[in-house]
Formats: sequence, structure tokens, C-alpha cells
Amino acid sequence: MLPSQALLPAVVFAVAALQALASDTFMAAVYEHAVALPRPTEEPVPASDALALMNRNMDVLEGAIREAAQQGAHIIVTPEDGIYGWRFTRESIYPYLEDIPDPVVNWIPCTDPSRFGPAPVQERLSCMARNNSIYVVANIGDKKPCDSSDPNCPRDGRYQYNTDVVFDAQGKLVARYHKYNLFLGENQFNYPKEPEAVTFETPFGKFGIFTCFDILFYEPAVVLVSKMQVDTVLFPTAWMNVLPFLTAIEFHSAWAMGMRVNVLAANTHNTSMDMTGSGIYAPAGARAYSYNMKTEDGHLLIAELDAHPRLSPASPPAVSWNSYALSVERFSQNDHEFTGIIFEDLFTFTELTKPGGNLTVCQKDLCCHLSYKMAEKRDDEVYVLGAFDGLHVVEGQYYLQICSLLKCPSTNLSTCGQPVETAQTKFEMFSLSGTFGTSYVFPEVLYSGVQLAPGEFEVLADGRLINRNTTSKPVLSVTLYGRWYEKD
Repeated sequence: MLPSQALLPAVVFAVAALQALASDTFMAAVYEHAVALPRPTEEPVPASDALALMNRNMDVLEGAIREAAQQGAHIIVTPEDGIYGWRFTRESIYPYLEDIPDPVVNWIPCTDPSRFGPAPVQERLSCMARNNSIYVVANIGDKKPCDSSDPNCPRDGRYQYNTDVVFDAQGKLVARYHKYNLFLGENQFNYPKEPEAVTFETPFGKFGIFTCFDILFYEPAVVLVSKMQVDTVLFPTAWMNVLPFLTAIEFHSAWAMGMRVNVLAANTHNTSMDMTGSGIYAPAGARAYSYNMKTEDGHLLIAELDAHPRLSPASPPAVSWNSYALSVERFSQNDHEFTGIIFEDLFTFTELTKPGGNLTVCQKDLCCHLSYKMAEKRDDEVYVLGAFDGLHVVEGQYYLQICSLLKCPSTNLSTCGQPVETAQTKFEMFSLSGTFGTSYVFPEVLYSGVQLAPGEFEVLADGRLINRNTTSKPVLSVTLYGRWYEKD
């Protein structure tokens, strides 16, 4: 063993080397993948058939990874279900699973593939990372044996987890995350016993990772950002778009802004299931994004991000979300308030009957204030201001506070709240605020054609969501989407 005096120069050299490698920015990539799906069956297929399907998908992913690396990307995120798809029972998914060890084992599957038993998928992903000198993020399935000594052990003697893995530029496994908030229908997987807050350090920032439905909950999503202080969130997802608030690009970009963190969101692509929408998002807005319901093609996105967004001059200021709304008296209220349903939630609405003005609508403890001026008031388009304060209970239970200016599908007020993708009305100005009881609020602006508006709006420190100039496109919705985690 070397004496401590001899170790000191080596430690200093290592730290200096890491500092030299550190960068203020990095190139990020996400790939939206049109997944080759298995044939629906309740019975397990032969392992060779399962691997053949996974290799078909990995052939496509490998091409995207190679292209991203050639364009200078340091890290690439691929989608949830991107290697074997879905349509599984607990039994039929088994041939697609591998035993994924804890990254503390210091393992490079590409150079030592059989160390933990057969692992052809991990080996290939590791080699993709190593051969292209890029971090690779993928979603696969983990299996863990258990027995009667564990009272929670399933009857078949194993746990099965929806799992994200990360391999560094040398092909080493550096992160493994088991999805904690399973979506409806994920019966092939088990819930982890505890939520995992998975992070890892790189020369270009501190990263955290979680999967799809996780983003709507405190653990692990908020924990990673607020307590673990990650710079960038890696987000494999299989997101089914739900207008007007939960379209992938609008909610994921809004979450990045609200949490003041980078988000690399890679979605699966399947238009028959309304799955599309991937992006590279910074706290100040989208750096690159794609939403495509017209073709079945995959899509690669690459953009530069700040490695430490909280330290960046471009980072927006901290926001007191209810400061302005609590300081002003209610604006004039329309005598014709009515209710409507959005994604099974009962909203209180009031119509924008004039080309401009000030309105307030309230529900329970939430009052939403809007000042606005339309570029032109059209007779064939109706907009409303809506408020919702309550527990959402459709595909999970979580408490929401939402203020939204949104277009109705027709001039019939009973349609307000139903999905609509096109509009004709531009706004010269809007200012939206609310008396939120939560500090977790996500600002969304969605234009006609389901397009984002990066750089065209901002959130003031007092909680007002405002436009900077006349909107460049007609408006579908302007929303402050609040999550009150303590009330779940």
C-alpha cells in the first residue's frame, strides 16, 4: 500500500484531470423510435425469438446512436419500451428480461458479457456506447429472483421491473432505475419496494433518471431535482398525448421550466396510440422538439445545453407562483359561468366575450386572473378561462390546481374542454396568474397545430405567465398547471 503522501499527488492529478474535462455545455440527443412490436400472445415465446425482435429494434437504435455521436452528442436517450414494445402479460414478457446488476459492481458488459449470466441486450447496449464514445440511455426489463423468505415474493419466484439503464462512453453500467409509478396496464411489472433516487456524475453535469408516469409524482421526480440537485433529467417515455394539457411536448417542456432543470425526453412513436412528442428542454424553453402524427418514422434530435442550468445567465428567476394573484382584487366576473369536463375533471369556465379585458374565475381556493387582448375577435371561435382545484382520479390519484385560457372546439360552449388541434386567433397580449397553494407550477403555451412557442413567453417572478410580443401563431391554450403533492 502506498503511503498517504504518495497518494496525494495522484489524487490532485485526478481532480485536475476531471476539472479539465468538465464543460459548461454539452451536446444532448434523444431518439423517438417507431418500435417493432411483438406478436400479441399470453404465452412466452422462445428466448431466441425474443432476442431477434430486440435486435431488430436495437439495429435501429444503433444507427441513431452512431449518427448522434458523429454529430458530437455526449449522451443519447432512447424511449421507454423502445427495445421490445408492449402488449405483454407477466408470463409472456419473461423471455425479454435480463438480470441487471447494481452499477456498484463496476461492469462493462461489452468486454465481460457473461459475468452475471446471459445478458445479450446489455452487452450490445454497452458496445454501442463504447464503440461510439457516447453515454447511452435505454429502457429494458430486469428480473430478480426471490423466495419464500420474502413475504412479498410473487408466486413465480421473481420480481420483474420496468428498468432504465445508462452506459457511459466506455460502456460501463453507471445507472439502473426501476420505475416506481407504473401506469395502468403495466401488470407485467412489479412495483419496487421503495422509490429510487438514481443519480450519476459526468464531466458535463449531474444527471438523474426516471420513466414516463413518474414525472407526475413527487417521488422520484421532484426529489431528484429539489433534494438531489441534478442538472439534467433523463426521461425515457411512452407518452399517449391528451390535449389540452398533457401533450408530451407541452407538459415535458413546462416541467423543465417549472423545475428549472434540463429534460431529455425520448418518446416512443406510434400514431395509432397517440404516441409522439420528444424534446430537449432547458429551463428557458425547448432547444429542440418534434411532434409528428402524420408519419410512422423515427426522429433524432440534437441540441446544446448548459451543463449547470441553475448557474446559467439564461436561467429564469425563481418564481413566487401566487404573489401577483394574491395581491390584486378579483377582475370582473362573467355572469355566465358554466362547467365543463377536461380529462374527467370538472372545470369552472367563463367565456372571453370581448376582444380584450380582464377576467377572474374561481374554484374552491383557486382564483385564476387573466388580462388579454386578441389580435382579432372572431365570431367562429370561442375561448374560455378555466379553473380546476381538486383531486384527479382517472389513471392515478393526484391533486391539481390549473388555470387555463383555452380554445373550444366549436362555438357550442358544451364542447369547451374537449381536444382541439387548430385555431385561427392570435393574441396581442395575455397575462395569466393564479392563487396557487403549491410552489410546483408548470407553464404551458400551445399553438395551433400542437406547436410550442419557445422564446415567445416568460414567467415573471410574481407568478404571471405573459407573452413577449403578439403570438406568432394562433393559440390553443395558455396554462399554469399546478401539482399540489401534499394533497395526493
